[in-house]
Amino acid sequence: MNKSNNFFYKFTNFLLSITIALFLISLSVNITLSFKKLYYLDIDYLNISKNYGMQKEEIIKNYDILIDYLKNKNITKLNMPSFKTSKEGEIHFAEVKNIFIKFNTIMYITFFLSLFGIFYKIKKRNFKFLKLSSIFLISIPILLSVPFAINFDKSFTIFHKIFFNNDYWEFDPELDPIINVLPEEFFFHCAIFILAILSIFSIILYLSYIKIKRHHNEI
Repeated sequence: MNKSNNFFYKFTNFLLSITIALFLISLSVNITLSFKKLYYLDIDYLNISKNYGMQKEEIIKNYDILIDYLKNKNITKLNMPSFKTSKEGEIHFAEVKNIFIKFNTIMYITFFLSLFGIFYKIKKRNFKFLKLSSIFLISIPILLSVPFAINFDKSFTIFHKIFFNNDYWEFDPELDPIINVLPEEFFFHCAIFILAILSIFSIILYLSYIKIKRHHNEI
């Protein structure tokens, strides 16, 4: 393999691995947002219903409305029947919705790019991208789990300062009472859930690489 071919080989592996990683990260975020059961479990685990003094069924009803608003770009107005929302709160939720829409866009684009790249690499019998994708994915839980475990509150604040250019995410419970049933511990569990999914994807990719490599060595 000459230098130019070697560079192309490594560069396309790197590019495809990044594309696959972006797809799986976006997919993990989408799975977590859609997995409403996680919040339902936390209502009991974190005593949300008891602490706020609202029936679990009513909390779930409002949470479902919030998630449907965040996921569906055709829903333009957030209207939770049991919780009033300030103007700043509406802006913040609209910004969150926009972030999730972008994640969805990235997910679809990288999905098709990944398919194209994978078919090309399979045709060339080049499977190194599976190993690289696995490494990229597992590095995220490794890098983020430590600061999350040490001080999630600070990590949570840094996250908001990176993604939002205002302080509307700092809800006043009197003006936006929804925050009373969305404790920080729930968001911590969401973060752990995402990292766990990424770890599983990483393991699957690496095991696939090992299996394919062994198969080709036996041929």
